[in-house]
Amino acid sequence: MSGSQTSLTKQKNEIMVATASAPTGGDFIWDGKDEDDRPLSKKEMREGIRKTGGRPKLANPKKSTTIRLDNEVLDFFKAQGKGWQTKINKILQDYVNSHHVA
Repeated sequence: MSGSQTSLTKQKNEIMVATASAPTGGDFIWDGKDEDDRPLSKKEMREGIRKTGGRPKLANPKKSTTIRLDNEVLDFFKAQGKGWQTKINKILQDYVNSHHVA
C-alpha cells in the first residue's frame, strides 16, 4: 500500500473505533455555538416527518371521468403530442362558454 492509502485506512479505523460505542456522557450535548450541530427537538422531528408533498389544493379542481371518443377524434388529439387532454378540455370549455344561457 502507498503511504496515503495506509493513512486513510488508519483514519477510517480510528473513526470506526471511536463511533463503535456511545459517548461516555450519554447523548450528544450541544455546545450552543453552531446551530447546525444542534440536535432537533421532538417537535421539529415530527414537523420534518409530516408529509406535505403533492400539488397545492385548487379552489376548483378538475374531476376525473371516463369518456368514449371516436378513434379518429382521439388519434387527432394524441398526434398533437403532450397536452392533448388539456386541448380537449379547452375546446369543450369554449363550447360551454359560447352556448351558456344566462
